[in-house]
Amino acid sequence: MHRAGCYLILAAALGFAAASAANAQAPPGPIPPPAHIQEPPKGAVRVTVDWVSTPVTVRNSKGELELSLGEKDFRVVQDGVEQKIEHFDVGGDPLSIVIVVENSSRVDPLLPAVRATGIIFSQDVMPGDVQAAIVSYDDTPNLVQAFTPSGDAIERAMNHLPGGLSGAALFDALSRGVDMLSRQPRERRRVILALAEPVDTGSETRLGEVLRAAQLENVAIYSAGLSTTAAELRAEARQNPSAYPPGISPMPGPPGIPQTPSTMQIENTSADLGAAAVWAIQHVKDKVKDNFLELAAAATGGEHLSAFKDRTIERVVSQIAGELHAEYTIGYRPEAGNEPGFHRISVTVDRPGMKVHARPGYYLE
Repeated sequence: MHRAGCYLILAAALGFAAASAANAQAPPGPIPPPAHIQEPPKGAVRVTVDWVSTPVTVRNSKGELELSLGEKDFRVVQDGVEQKIEHFDVGGDPLSIVIVVENSSRVDPLLPAVRATGIIFSQDVMPGDVQAAIVSYDDTPNLVQAFTPSGDAIERAMNHLPGGLSGAALFDALSRGVDMLSRQPRERRRVILALAEPVDTGSETRLGEVLRAAQLENVAIYSAGLSTTAAELRAEARQNPSAYPPGISPMPGPPGIPQTPSTMQIENTSADLGAAAVWAIQHVKDKVKDNFLELAAAATGGEHLSAFKDRTIERVVSQIAGELHAEYTIGYRPEAGNEPGFHRISVTVDRPGMKVHARPGYYLE
């Protein structure tokens, strides 16, 4: 078992706990691995971190995005030690984004709505200093569009997204996106926006490995969660037109495929994440609803929004696009931040009534 993968889900759990008690003083030092998880072999190569960048979204008491804050309003604490902010920006930093989009036959009835998001990416995401790429996936990830500053190129690629096979290698596709973003200049914000089901079948990459790499490479994962149930209902509607008048429909029966995987499915699919992952899932399942995409967003400081009906996919993508151009970016060089374990990050704002959303931290071997 690769120990690096074990704790990324644990990182999400700890991040939720930190977010719910943002003003509480964190204990000094990184959170060590549980005693029952073995240490890596002596002499193993350890990863070090010399720069941490975190996107920060702030909302006021009305739930509106708060854009009037300055650097002096923020406080960043890592492992109980306040950090010196060396970079601060709101909405203006160059952005590199990989759009990870599922085109498997599982969501085939939703593909017209997915393709229609091309114009949203072109108009709402691409303005400014933005480089975007597209990775589609079914059984395997496929590079549809390399990094480009052209909104028209992104729109065309989305408009012509082909249908795929029945597999859903979500983790492999996310891993491909993280690897592509790791090669972008450090000063650029790094974001994955996934249009996908919260389901993985057959990936060679482990979820923990993806999230660990995303944390270390300062990649935030956002997602518009597609619904297999919605796709199934849409397909049934096409095959069996309703006899009910427009606007009136019978109560749907139990969906044939669950929208999100159960705790048991996650444990089975990601069993190689180890005991720590299972422990974390069991302790945070009421908050993350056993959803891979929610876990990925929680672990990296992104956001997950569910698009249960295909008519909401465009709205969800538009909302995420708006937040990407309205978030703060904070960068710092961590002091004594290279010890093994989970390094917890807490970002607070010195104004009452503000709700702060940021990445929970990062894990090192």
